[in-house]
Amino acid sequence: MYFFLKVVMDNGFVNVTLSVPGGMVTGIEYNGIANLLEQENKESNRGYWDVVWNFPETHGNIFDKLAATSFNVVLEDENGIELSFSRTFDNSINESQLPLNIDKRFILLRGNTGFYTYGIFERLEGWPDVDVIQGRTVFKLQQNLFQYMAVSDERQRIMPTPEDRSRGQILDYPEAVLLTNPDNPFLRGEVDDKYQYSSDNKDIRVHGWICPSPPTGFWMITPSNEFKTGGPVKQDLTSHVGPTVLSMFFSTHYAGEHLTIKFRDGELWRKVFGPVFIYLNTISEGDEILALWSDAKEQMLLETESWPYNFPLSEDYPFDHQRGRVSGRLLIKDSYISESLITGNAAYVGLAAPGAAGYWQTENKAYQFWTQADSEGYFLIKDVRPGNYSLYAWVPGHIGDYIYDYYIIITPGSRIILGNVIYEPPRTGPTMWEIGLPDRTAIEFFVPDPSPRLMNQLYSVDQEQKFRQYGLWDRYSDLYPTEDLVFTVGVNNYQTDWFFAQVNRNIGNKTYIPTTWQIIFDLENIDESATYMLRMALASANEAELQVRINNPDEETPYFTTGMIGKDNAIARHGIHGLYWLYSIEVSGSQLFLGRNTIFLTQSRGSSPWRGIMYDYIRLEGPPENS
Repeated sequence: MYFFLKVVMDNGFVNVTLSVPGGMVTGIEYNGIANLLEQENKESNRGYWDVVWNFPETHGNIFDKLAATSFNVVLEDENGIELSFSRTFDNSINESQLPLNIDKRFILLRGNTGFYTYGIFERLEGWPDVDVIQGRTVFKLQQNLFQYMAVSDERQRIMPTPEDRSRGQILDYPEAVLLTNPDNPFLRGEVDDKYQYSSDNKDIRVHGWICPSPPTGFWMITPSNEFKTGGPVKQDLTSHVGPTVLSMFFSTHYAGEHLTIKFRDGELWRKVFGPVFIYLNTISEGDEILALWSDAKEQMLLETESWPYNFPLSEDYPFDHQRGRVSGRLLIKDSYISESLITGNAAYVGLAAPGAAGYWQTENKAYQFWTQADSEGYFLIKDVRPGNYSLYAWVPGHIGDYIYDYYIIITPGSRIILGNVIYEPPRTGPTMWEIGLPDRTAIEFFVPDPSPRLMNQLYSVDQEQKFRQYGLWDRYSDLYPTEDLVFTVGVNNYQTDWFFAQVNRNIGNKTYIPTTWQIIFDLENIDESATYMLRMALASANEAELQVRINNPDEETPYFTTGMIGKDNAIARHGIHGLYWLYSIEVSGSQLFLGRNTIFLTQSRGSSPWRGIMYDYIRLEGPPENS
């Protein structure tokens, strides 16, 4: 697409050029650099919004860069400028159109070294059914300038170039490339994969790139996650080789079809995504180059403290006085742990659209507002848009999901004080044994070293992030070439003896077969007339089926099966969790033996290295003590 017209936003520090009427960012001038964006790219492939979508029951997704058809100056005065680039769906035209109205906004304020962007998406009554899979804003920087990427304090480094990748060896999927002949010899033999730089929504606050000369930083700052889908621990992409900077508003990454936004039966919808802040910075002569990262973090804190902003002019963006707040204290009742109430230390507490307990992790059309309680369980959820919500929570160290008994109705200026709210995690009897920690991840289990020829050196230094290494699914076959994992309660240690993911075994020629793990435990007494409870919390599932057999591995029909579950693809995409699944399985005492018992866990779906599950936590409960 060729653009004949352009509009320029300039405040003396930064100059931003956009196409008219398309609303593509074609140039960003700053710090003596004529264009921070890659000028070798077409003007439509430098800075843009895009959406991936399709019509139900059709094959193939449509990649839409949301080129606008109308341009409007919303505001221009001595304090700043706000521009609107919009397009309207025409239901009378019989052609392939995204059935959404789109309004992309760009804001430049006086004195800022950066600019803001946000979007308003809308559906009107009677419009066609559609599945919307991904929405984001993208910036592609000059390759010869930006070579150092930072996602967090621990995850930053000099990165390979697109040319390095093009000369490399594609591995099991196109995103993963073994660098065989990079320009920087330090990178030779490493794996580069954009999914290695994913993060949880709660941790995606600032990320970007550094140009060493002249010293320049390009950062994506996300001051709030209220407009993102899937809650605080939904994972998504950040920055990656390109050099590319993303703000992912919604996607199916690490969740699968559950997070596809599906509109049916002429459903009405309207939502604001953003604003996010594209921050540019430089340093004084003599300063260390990484001072750019430190400054970007400080700016992120300033932007977060300023939320909600007081300058966006869309009537769909409420200011501070138009919002409300909710406070309270979360306590936990579990008499098998403590006779008194337990404080909800570090509980995640949030408001999201009404639904059943846990609905928040797949909710994808409305806004969500989350906070983390303090050590005493006190929480404050601020800056909540007016609306009708359910109050949700989950607590590290305890299984299951909490939901408040009543809806929370937020009106402008409301201050709702709930007092104590009590969560009773699923429990029917005392703990007989447990494996893992209930934190919704598999991080506490054994994560192997990668194959020496498939390493990313960044994660050989940062051992806490070792799960992000490529190819760990095949390390199970190296460690268990003929026999599967056997874990004996009271003998083995889950941190060293429980592989982080139950994956299929590679038996050669790219053939993968199902695996069966064993949990061996002893019981000193049995009540055959009583009911025991097996709690199984899964941190991830991808095209998997978990079958449970008790003391008889050859039973044709398993004692319990999940059926086919999950499409989060977290194993392939180097995540330590995807969506959370909790199963409570009643076990008759007649199924158990006095003395030695074995639970057999079979992931029965073979054929692929990435079909499998990650366990979060497993617990066997005895019969109720008053039974």
